[in-house]
Amino acid sequence: MPFVHLHLHTIYSFLDGLVKPSELMRKIKEMGMKSVAITDHGNMHGVIDFYLQAMGQAETFEEAPVKPIIGMEAYISAGDRTVKTKQDAYHLILLAENEEGYRNLCYVSSKSYIDGFYYKPRIDRALLKDHAQGLIAMSACLGGEIPKALLSGRYDDAVNIAREYQEIFGKENFFVEIQVNGLKDQEEVNPLLIKLAKEVGAGLVATNDVHYLSPEHAEAQDILFLSLIHISEP
Repeated sequence: MPFVHLHLHTIYSFLDGLVKPSELMRKIKEMGMKSVAITDHGNMHGVIDFYLQAMGQAETFEEAPVKPIIGMEAYISAGDRTVKTKQDAYHLILLAENEEGYRNLCYVSSKSYIDGFYYKPRIDRALLKDHAQGLIAMSACLGGEIPKALLSGRYDDAVNIAREYQEIFGKENFFVEIQVNGLKDQEEVNPLLIKLAKEVGAGLVATNDVHYLSPEHAEAQDILFLSLIHISEP
């Protein structure tokens, strides 16, 4: 079965991604992959660039050399997104399944800036409940609400969170995300994620949380991310 990257950050994940859409498409074609997603942090600024690069000269989506999957790694607040107080903002991957999903993704992204911005552009459950149609959600990386609950020993809370997302998106449209990245916390949480997925009946998705294209780019990515941490400190 062919592998498709569904968790990938481009240069539009400002100071946290080195991937240029044009270079990404060249790499995807070299590797013989037929599809790839864009999931930048808290924004959809790179979607048009990404889409045009994927489509190439194709006149229809079916003819595209690389099928573009439009998404975003959203920040979802622990409470009301409009409350401007310091609170947790968890990661959540959102992918557009169809045109309705794309429109809903555009809407929640815009609202995250218009009335949810506090250090980060944030959405919340109330917004998602009204605009979940056509969207597929994944539990994200270690910054996701479910992995954080599991790492803090709150397994039952993690199960309840997963079931809540299943209610919002539909049971068939919420997936538990696992990664193999060499991080100790990830190795600890993966068995729990698998157990949780079985318990709630959610599908498992393996991702790689891409921020750069080649191993030799790792040092540059580290430097870029250190810059982000420095300017993000309150």
